[in-house]
Amino acid sequence: MRNNKPINRKKPVVALITNHDDDVYCFRKELIEGMNNAGYNVIVSCPYGKKLELMKKIKFKHDDVEIDRRGTNPLTDFKLLVHYRRMMCKYRPDVVLTYTSKPNVYASIAAKTLGIPYINNVTGIGSVVNMTGAKRTFILWLFKMAYRGASCVMFQNSTNMKLAIDSGMIKGDYKLIPGSGVDITRYPLQPYPDGGNGIDGEKVVFNYIGRILHDKGVDDYIEAAKQIKKKYPNTEFNMIGFIEPTESHYEKELVELGKQGIVNYRGSQQDVKPWIARAHAIIHPSTYGEGMSNVLLENASSGRFIITTDNPGCQETVIDGESGYIYHGGDVDALVRTIEKFLSLDNETRKAMGNCGRKYVEDNFSREIVVDAYKEKIGTIIKG
Repeated sequence: MRNNKPINRKKPVVALITNHDDDVYCFRKELIEGMNNAGYNVIVSCPYGKKLELMKKIKFKHDDVEIDRRGTNPLTDFKLLVHYRRMMCKYRPDVVLTYTSKPNVYASIAAKTLGIPYINNVTGIGSVVNMTGAKRTFILWLFKMAYRGASCVMFQNSTNMKLAIDSGMIKGDYKLIPGSGVDITRYPLQPYPDGGNGIDGEKVVFNYIGRILHDKGVDDYIEAAKQIKKKYPNTEFNMIGFIEPTESHYEKELVELGKQGIVNYRGSQQDVKPWIARAHAIIHPSTYGEGMSNVLLENASSGRFIITTDNPGCQETVIDGESGYIYHGGDVDALVRTIEKFLSLDNETRKAMGNCGRKYVEDNFSREIVVDAYKEKIGTIIKG
């Protein structure tokens, strides 16, 4: 467990609230460091996890909380609201930053009732985008309750921002930022591996990196791999990421696919850089409500070819035809054709397109850009 020292109340306090330690470790480290450098105390509220132990050199106080990320039990969610309110009463943060769906709703309500300024961060409206009927209406109403009281709502893609504006979710300030940004020093340009055409020459390697989740398009990836392997046997399809507890049926399926030599499940990896290094392309077939796909940004930063959907939060990360290819999400045949199009390219062209992606990320998605946007907004709120 982290050694939590008392808060120094001579400095302003910023509370960062999210639903998973992985979110803190992968996407918020530089922001926490930036707030430390700006003279703020930082409280991080999320369920305890091992990734927090990898951040011992970064100063923040941890507030442990239980979150049922995908559950809909109203009593459990009410307990979460009570926890956030008690935490805020205890530490009296000057500004609250909320990330992911449940913190965006319940931490916002807690902050609003206590008169504490807060900034919502829409990292993707997630599965709400694909919902219909009363459930979608109710959840959008919850978001509206949260966002309408925010000092600012930060959006990671223009589609989510337009949905929020058109549905009347927001009344005050809002800002479009380039996702969570990518640490371009942590994901440097990697040498591009030799590769053939999927039949002759060196093996061509494809990766899927992310949660093993239906809405992330894993079924499309698996089906495309089955079709491609029949025609292009000198290809390799990897899947890297943890299997959501609600979708445990994938465990048995992936074992069988591995035995058949179709898809290799590599499990959840603490460091994906070695897997990125040996791959020729990342395939991200998501139809999920992404904010901005960090996986795609990390691969593009590493100089890897991008194959992804026209889904919001995915299409923004690639220049179609220059740093990768975009196809219509949910269309397996289109995905297969896109992979075949990639295999028809010579390896130098693939490398050049990957380098184009690196330059695009450097110019538009550096995490430094994102951290500066937050620091500016927090500073404005604290100064009043």
